[in-house]
Amino acid sequence: MPRPDIKALGTNYRRIPLMSIGRDIYNDTRLILSKLEQLFPPSPQHPSISSNPGLSKLFEIWAVDGGGFRNAGALIPAEMPLLKDPKFQKDREEYTGFSWTPENVAKGRADALVEMRNTFENIERNFLADGREWIAGTKEPSLTDIEAVWLLHWLRGLPGALPPDVISKTQFPRTFAWVERFDGAAKAAAEKMGKPKTVKWPEVKGIVKGSEFAEVEASADGNDPSGYKKGTVVEVWPTDSGFSHRDRGTLVGLDWREIVIKSKMEDGTEVRVHAPRHGFRIKEVKDGETKL
Repeated sequence: MPRPDIKALGTNYRRIPLMSIGRDIYNDTRLILSKLEQLFPPSPQHPSISSNPGLSKLFEIWAVDGGGFRNAGALIPAEMPLLKDPKFQKDREEYTGFSWTPENVAKGRADALVEMRNTFENIERNFLADGREWIAGTKEPSLTDIEAVWLLHWLRGLPGALPPDVISKTQFPRTFAWVERFDGAAKAAAEKMGKPKTVKWPEVKGIVKGSEFAEVEASADGNDPSGYKKGTVVEVWPTDSGFSHRDRGTLVGLDWREIVIKSKMEDGTEVRVHAPRHGFRIKEVKDGETKL
């Protein structure tokens, strides 16, 4: 069977990362990474990035559910022009559900600094103190590093976000060195892969329309606590952010890991939309409309 054509769709109107493999469309970075590991078994050309799934999951929960993302957002300097842009404020408020005016961001800054400093402290003292280069003790960066580093990497590159008298190389030399190591490894990998092709939306739609499904249609767990059965028309949306926009379709797959709905593109092309079970909500709807 030929390898399906993989296309990164970028982010949709909810700013949630999307990936299409044929006519299967995957929501959210967490699911995208696991699907790539599942659908394309490790080989010398693309070795596995999984090393310690439990530890990776704990860092994922910290970043998304444990307040990491919210605290990092509160460290955006209030004087940045972006925070004074009404369009940006409205976009972020719709995405996260809380106010992004400079005044409200500034109010949460002190508490966010305490929480973020504790994160740097935890990594410095409890993970890197023994001299390891990567969080899970691997020879190369792994999924655990990706889950743990992305917020710290972003803050490190945001001028004014981290006051040097509170969080800097002086207080946390191992952690900053680890972030810089990861940055170097990511840049080296990107250079090796070459410049990615930019695919515009009309071309994406054509590729999806002309493709097959990448996966066999899933099944729905008859004992799922939700009580929803295969064939039910439902809405699916994230609970952590971007929750004001929802995907709608016919439920075709449901278990403790994943929600899968069958829907249609604007031209009637049938697709399957996959979302992680954790961090997403599902609800039955009655009007039967199943277009994206």
